[in-house]
Amino acid sequence: MSDAEDDAVYIFPGEELKEAMEASARKKIIIGPGLRGKFRENRVVASRGGQVRKKKNTTFWLNSHQKRYVPAKGDTVIGYVTGKSTETFRVDIGASEAASLSYLAFEGATKRNRPEVNVGDILFGRLLVASGEFEPELVCLDSSGLKKDRFGVLPVDGFVFECSINLCRKMLDDKFPLTRALAKDYRFEMAVGINGRIWIRGHTPRQTIGLSHAILGVQHIPKHQLDDYCRNIVGELAGF
Repeated sequence: MSDAEDDAVYIFPGEELKEAMEASARKKIIIGPGLRGKFRENRVVASRGGQVRKKKNTTFWLNSHQKRYVPAKGDTVIGYVTGKSTETFRVDIGASEAASLSYLAFEGATKRNRPEVNVGDILFGRLLVASGEFEPELVCLDSSGLKKDRFGVLPVDGFVFECSINLCRKMLDDKFPLTRALAKDYRFEMAVGINGRIWIRGHTPRQTIGLSHAILGVQHIPKHQLDDYCRNIVGELAGF
């Protein structure tokens, strides 16, 4: 099985991914979204239908055009602060329920030194807890306890737009043609949430909107037309 879309393999909910189990017999593997490991039964099965993807034969996941975001531990997400209490914030992450975010889940935060976060702010965070038994819990820190990748409140002069979850995963791939083309020719800031939201900021508001349209436009471009699309869109953005 190849990572190329031309050799794409699709599986249905409940179907086994034998390649993942064969790899697990030789080394430790990571099971990502769309897959569920039943290691006592020596099985990896799909929890939803989608295209099988892998990285270095150690990480496996499914790409699917799901509409509603299902929280998963470790996901980076973009959310809107909808409320605050004595100890926590409530954050809309586009899931079936809001996530909680502790005042102390920011770099350098203490009980005396609380972060400056208000209702309506846009946050970029990482899911620390995500399971059916507990409400999602966010942190604005990386796994080492440090602020990284712009975790925290996002600047208001950026622009947030919604797109497919599948496109968000593609934009996180440095090898995705559009990601490479834009990074090569433009300097901009971007935060990608696995929950189907992207925040972007260019040098000017006009360039910011142009970049967002370029990203949204690639959603339904066939693979064999990607290179042409990237060349054309980069040329069009030169006027921004």
